[in-house]
Amino acid sequence: MHPREIHINDYTYTLPDDKIARYPLEDRDASKLLVYQSGTITESIYRNITDSLPENALLVFNNTKVIHARLFFENANGGKVEVFCLEPSEVNAEMASVMSRAKTIRWKCLIGRASKWKEKVLRKKTDDFELTAEMVDRTSDTFVVEFNWQPEQLTFAEILDKAGMMPIPPYLHRSSDKVDLTRYQTVYAKHKGSVAAPTAGLHFTEGVFESLKKKHIETTEVTLHVGAGTFKPVKSETMAGHEMHAEWIDVKKEFLEKLIEATGHQRPIIAVGTTSMRTLESLYWMGIKSKANPAASVGELEIKQWDAYEQMSHFSEKWNLSEVLSALLEWMNRNNMERILCRTQIMITPPYKPQIINALVTNFHQPHSTLLLLVAAVVGEDWRKIYDYALSHNFRFLSYGDGCLLFVK
Repeated sequence: MHPREIHINDYTYTLPDDKIARYPLEDRDASKLLVYQSGTITESIYRNITDSLPENALLVFNNTKVIHARLFFENANGGKVEVFCLEPSEVNAEMASVMSRAKTIRWKCLIGRASKWKEKVLRKKTDDFELTAEMVDRTSDTFVVEFNWQPEQLTFAEILDKAGMMPIPPYLHRSSDKVDLTRYQTVYAKHKGSVAAPTAGLHFTEGVFESLKKKHIETTEVTLHVGAGTFKPVKSETMAGHEMHAEWIDVKKEFLEKLIEATGHQRPIIAVGTTSMRTLESLYWMGIKSKANPAASVGELEIKQWDAYEQMSHFSEKWNLSEVLSALLEWMNRNNMERILCRTQIMITPPYKPQIINALVTNFHQPHSTLLLLVAAVVGEDWRKIYDYALSHNFRFLSYGDGCLLFVK
């Protein structure tokens, strides 16, 4: 069956409100860990995750950093307007460059209480800065907002740090708190650009990384800037009516070389988080595209929603994994590229078979979500058994909840 025909009601469950973790535990690595392998479920905690990992594994982390994307302004009458920064309005804008911009910038935004935006320009002023916001364009569901600020030497990243709030998930049904400034961020976060955290990584601590080293488990990093679309529920009856959100991936050549080395020695590749998995699986299909068309441009390597199920699927039967990844590396060398900066809209859902990863570390996701479909692609119909077990054994759900280590079925 083509994934377009999947009925989302076949991938849902009842999530009681009291199972949603509103706040993180005091210790990151004290969260419970469900381990699924070969149809068997066991329990552990993240502090001991190393005990459940193969000794020669390669763990892939997403080192994106969450920005303070929620800005609040007041109109002349004191009415509050929320401006949620989604992404730069410029096509193919590099996030690092955008975040270091000074004086002025345009972003695609969501506007909360847009009817309160009566004036042409809204202002936010403190002793440290003055920030203005002006609507300059709109689409069916987003606005383009031009921001200007003083002092001019401040970067946009610094402005967001000073003026914005941490964009915790809407399903927490609370305002962001002081604890979110550190806990809705991984300890290894480096590159600013996400409006949602790669939550599987929230459980990892320096102590966990030390235990990985002792077992000779290697770690490496990619960057995928998580967009607000990660929370977008599937509202259509079938997946044919759902548009998958696109996200930016940023992968260095050294990472690709390490991945080729690991797969060549048949080392298990474990994605920490759905965003790491989306990046890895996107690299595979980008390799397929570069193998089929060595003269492809960066834009032609972008992964569209249904690419893995349609025109590219027959190519994957021709070449093994090493050939595919090597083709992408050769493409980078021909184009004198040290890194790939590209968008992916990859849809991972049954009957997709993971091409690179052997296991996934992830949290427990919302009903009717594309992330639940991704889990089903990893473990098949056993996703029901896993979620039933978690619900009946007091696991905490969603971003600040517990998690699981799922080996590909």
